Amino acid sequence: MDVQNTRHLYTKRGIYYFSRRVPRDLKAHYKQSRISLSLGTKSQKVAGARARTLVAKLDDDWITLRWRASSDPIRRFLVDHTAPNVALTSDAPTLAEAMDHYLQAKSKGRSVTFRQAAERSVGYLTGLLGDRPIDTYARADVNRFRDSLFERGLSAASVRRTFNNVRALINFAAREHGLPEIRSFSGVYLGEEQHQSESKRQTIPVDVITSIQAQCRQLDDEARWLIALISDSGMRLSEAVGLTKDDVHLSGTHPHLTLKAHPWRRLKTRGSERVIPLVGASLWAAQRATSTSQGDFLFPKYCSKDGCKANSASGALNKWLSARVPKGCVIHSFRHSIRDRLRAVECPSDMIDRIGGWSIASIGEGYGSGYPVAVVSKWMLKIQISAKTL
Repeated sequence: MDVQNTRHLYTKRGIYYFSRRVPRDLKAHYKQSRISLSLGTKSQKVAGARARTLVAKLDDDWITLRWRASSDPIRRFLVDHTAPNVALTSDAPTLAEAMDHYLQAKSKGRSVTFRQAAERSVGYLTGLLGDRPIDTYARADVNRFRDSLFERGLSAASVRRTFNNVRALINFAAREHGLPEIRSFSGVYLGEEQHQSESKRQTIPVDVITSIQAQCRQLDDEARWLIALISDSGMRLSEAVGLTKDDVHLSGTHPHLTLKAHPWRRLKTRGSERVIPLVGASLWAAQRATSTSQGDFLFPKYCSKDGCKANSASGALNKWLSARVPKGCVIHSFRHSIRDRLRAVECPSDMIDRIGGWSIASIGEGYGSGYPVAVVSKWMLKIQISAKTL
């Protein structure tokens, strides 16, 4: 770490802090005589990188402030040369205020992870650049923010999600306050090619699925019912976790689930609301969960009226699956496998989309009430794994 940046650092309870004195001629522009803030890290290397970013940012700001205060002869050619720095006079809400407004309006009915994602993304930004009015972050600031995320070791996908979170709440706040469109966070090059490439989702081979379903029947507990249910239905984990007994229809010729939104569990898209025939291991799992689980919820360990614990379920199930599936496969891989299994029996693509709740490509497919459960069951029965092989 270079000496210049070391002198701007100090530690407090193991956390590195940045501190730099405001030049005497610029003190009138600041509330305090010293810029001091937490760098949010215990790593000297990371702290040094963030300190360099802050030093460069302050140097740029101070050059701008001195330029505005100078009597340079060409300054009179600037538009509105008497206006003070926009960062000092903006009436826009700060980023933290924008986040609070956004969460108050948008978080109702969503999982706790929605709030956590927004708070984490804003924390990354304010930790580096400070909590400022949302229209005062310049593109240079945003680029530094991007670089700092990659320095943290975040993948390109995680950086993109962080930017999406920040952009969503800034755009919402700008509309609510009648501000002009804020484009600083739009169209930012995230350099995916230069950083971690996203690995392709893996599918689980049928012979491995067969083995897993057999082990689920042998262990016969709540976690294994959940895995078995997903393995032959193509549901998302959160969709399965949030099911109630009223969503399960076991009587009649075609046992099925009615997948719909609940106060404790939203659905990802409008197309996610659908009827899913129960066949093979998914039928067995639904029967066991319905007859055994106490109360209204199919999987009470992971869901209640207070919300779904899909992340907790994911961690537990993936830990068990990791030694039983190919490298790179997780609980979500069953969903990709269902699509491949349906392709293998030449199931029409629009039917596959209906079964999995994927986005429908054709506008015409959005009309009508969809396929009868008997028709969907015909295709699901073609891919069920015979119980004799389990």
